Amino acid sequence: MANLNKVMIIGNVTRDPEIKYTPKGSAVTDLGIAVNRVYTPEGGEKREETTFVDVTLWGRQAEIAGEYCKKGRSVYIEGRLQLDSWEDKTSGQKRSKLRVVGESFQLLGPRPGGGGGGNSGGGDEEYSDRPQNTQRRESSSEGGGGSGNSGGGFSSGRSTAPQAPIEEDDIPF
Repeated sequence: MANLNKVMIIGNVTRDPEIKYTPKGSAVTDLGIAVNRVYTPEGGEKREETTFVDVTLWGRQAEIAGEYCKKGRSVYIEGRLQLDSWEDKTSGQKRSKLRVVGESFQLLGPRPGGGGGGNSGGGDEEYSDRPQNTQRRESSSEGGGGSGNSGGGFSSGRSTAPQAPIEEDDIPF
């Protein structure tokens, strides 16, 4: 029997993330993401509904999100669904919550604060813990975007020659 557990969402961060560390030293952060849907029912009036999604990021992604994801920032997240279940201590009832465990994320839009630095490519940056995405890929700013990466890594919008693979600990951000 085939199985697939894949989630892709684009939304806005609802609160500044807080990085926590497990006893073994792994970084973890929870993001709140608001995803908006605009639709027109049979009556013809446009309506908007917002879905709030909890996302958990681990390791280096959690640290990067804690530094760069601020309330209101648009993000694209790929991950998987996970069902957490527990017993409520006060009422004794069984509780459960569906959350997204992020496997990669991309910051969308311009960097907050409007800093210069010559990045005319829009500021889209992608972060992933997947082993095949440890290379740094950069796209030309002439293509109108900086989001033209083909598979992952970091897109700064600058045009340079391809670099050799770098280790996650060597990334300066």
